[in-house]
Formats: sequence, structure tokens, C-alpha cells
Amino acid sequence: MQSSIIRMARNPWAKRDAWRYEGQFSRYNRFKNLFPGLGIATVAFALYCGYEQLFLKKDEHHDEHH
Repeated sequence: MQSSIIRMARNPWAKRDAWRYEGQFSRYNRFKNLFPGLGIATVAFALYCGYEQLFLKKDEHHDEHH
């Protein structure tokens, strides 16, 4: 209790500034919500690349007809 009073005396805006560092505004949550869907998109792209390599056949004929 005593230390919080001393901290408040040093920084009168500490109580009003606390919301920036708690809850949804914490550093972790700000970073996590920076790119919503990036994880799902990365997995979907990797699955598509794997599907393309395994199942879609490349056309080996390079006939150049003009």
C-alpha cells in the first residue's frame, strides 16, 4: 500500500495510464491481433503448395507452335 502511494506521488498519471498496459492493450495482445488470420492463411497456403506438388501433374511437353 505504501509503495503504491509513493509511486502515485512520483507519477500522478500512473493510474490513468494503467489501461494501456493491461487487458486487450497489453503488448502480447497487440502483437497477437496485429495480423488476424495470418496463421490460418499460412497453413492454407502450405497445404495448397503440397497438394500442387503431389497431385497436379506438370505438362512436360514444351512444343513451341507459332
